[in-house]
Amino acid sequence: MRDAADDGYFDLGSYSRATGTASATAQRWFDRGLVWAYAFNHEEAIACFERALQADPQLHLAHWGIAYAVGPNYNKGWDAFDPLDLAASLTRARAELELAGQAPGLDGELAAALATRFDGIDADDLSLVPAGHAAYADAMVALADRYPTDLDVLALAADALVNVTAWALWDPLTGEPAPGSRALEAEALLDTALALPGGTEHPGVLHLHIHLLEMSDRPEAAIPSADLLRGLVPDAGHLQHMPSHIDVLCGDYQASIVANHAAVQADRRFVEREGPFNFYSLYRAHDLHFIVYSAMFLGRFGDAIAAADELRDQLTPEVLSVESPPMADWLEAFVPLRVHVLVRFGRWAELTQEPLPQDRALYCTTTAMVRYGRALAHAALGDVPAALAGQVDFEQAVAQVPESRYLFNNTARDILGVASAMLDGEIAYRQGRFDDAFALLATAVERDDALPYDEPWGWMQPTRHALGALLLEQDRVQEAAEVYAADLGFDPSISRSVHHPRNVWALHGYHECLERLGRVDEARVIQQLLTGAAARADVPVLASCACRLEVFESAQEPGCGCGCGCGC
Repeated sequence: MRDAADDGYFDLGSYSRATGTASATAQRWFDRGLVWAYAFNHEEAIACFERALQADPQLHLAHWGIAYAVGPNYNKGWDAFDPLDLAASLTRARAELELAGQAPGLDGELAAALATRFDGIDADDLSLVPAGHAAYADAMVALADRYPTDLDVLALAADALVNVTAWALWDPLTGEPAPGSRALEAEALLDTALALPGGTEHPGVLHLHIHLLEMSDRPEAAIPSADLLRGLVPDAGHLQHMPSHIDVLCGDYQASIVANHAAVQADRRFVEREGPFNFYSLYRAHDLHFIVYSAMFLGRFGDAIAAADELRDQLTPEVLSVESPPMADWLEAFVPLRVHVLVRFGRWAELTQEPLPQDRALYCTTTAMVRYGRALAHAALGDVPAALAGQVDFEQAVAQVPESRYLFNNTARDILGVASAMLDGEIAYRQGRFDDAFALLATAVERDDALPYDEPWGWMQPTRHALGALLLEQDRVQEAAEVYAADLGFDPSISRSVHHPRNVWALHGYHECLERLGRVDEARVIQQLLTGAAARADVPVLASCACRLEVFESAQEPGCGCGCGCGC
């Protein structure tokens, strides 16, 4: 890092927490560390807190900051620490808290509360982790009761509460708190914070409010927080990205792309300075992942493929070969996003030629997804024997993927389970076994819906888009209409998190269904939405899935090699 007085450091906005230090340099670095912690860049937060201590060794709150940042968080629970990382983190957190506990007043109370998170936890035995999370949450709630106007205390208390059941805050079907969740307590604290002076400018409060409500049945309630967070901390890529968690749930896919482009720009500045060999590489991948996902919903092939290729190029063998932390387990499953893009846009001929990785052990998830894409493309092109042979290759590749491989909150094996059912259904369809095909595609929908909550969702193209398209191709219009209504969010019986409001593909399918069913007034309303959505696409939107070949073949222009009617 450069000298503390160097104003060429990252622009982290204006948030500050008074520490009482006489050193302006120490205060500056402490503030930077706290903002990075709220932005989930914990390694950089630790480096900043260390610089604060260099400037003022008596700044005990910086020791608390290191202990907080070195421990578990919403995106890295204790079970995500490899053994070396776990042992080192526990040792350091406890050492820092001994020093932090010497502080008087609230600073010492924060250290004492945080110490409860680590009580009894051993590197060889994580059985006491739930008790530690609960004890820390209780201690922070007690502090919030004593300091009800302290924004950091309120934010940290809410953070402790959501970590009791991280990523499992709400029942996806009922909208009620999930078993053991303390989401309602966290919401009350954050609502209090947002009503206080400065609350709507606090990066931690806004960040947590989005995480709290995104998986609820009312994510739109976090739109104001998402809008307030945009641009608040310019060089914190993850905070630039966070509004998109709400954008996609509310169908504003263009806003999601804009937010994530801002995040990617910040990420590029960060990696230029700090390099790619750190946990923050997961967040950089996440931002590009979001661009791919959002662009696919917009029908924007150019944006989607560019982001997928940039992400693939970032995840080099050198990055993925780092063993501690286990980078391949966290990052390799991002590499084959290109396959999802090619499927979404019906680039079947290109998919059949998609190259396999040279190192198929390191890139095992990628190998399986490429095998899936090739087999699916052969099916779409009517070459059933090649599709069946590819299916065998795919299943063999899936067997080589370890359970430790994740794509954010989902295991690669669970995601590939959706692919398996999709491929079964598509091949059965090409064999003329339509009832079997629709049953298999319905299984894919069930598996897709049942994936653990994630944003973006673990399966990139909603399985209902293929099911609806092929139902329409077989004139099963009423069934298709129900499929599209569910995807667009008009069916409250399915989880809010698997609704995709206003996406151009389902709007196209639903509009066709309504017209064919004679539901003219409803069709007119959907037509307005469809016209607006289609205006952003950079390819013709002819059906909800390119597997509906009757539409694409009739529209194909001379020289078009992809089947999309684009004239490429």
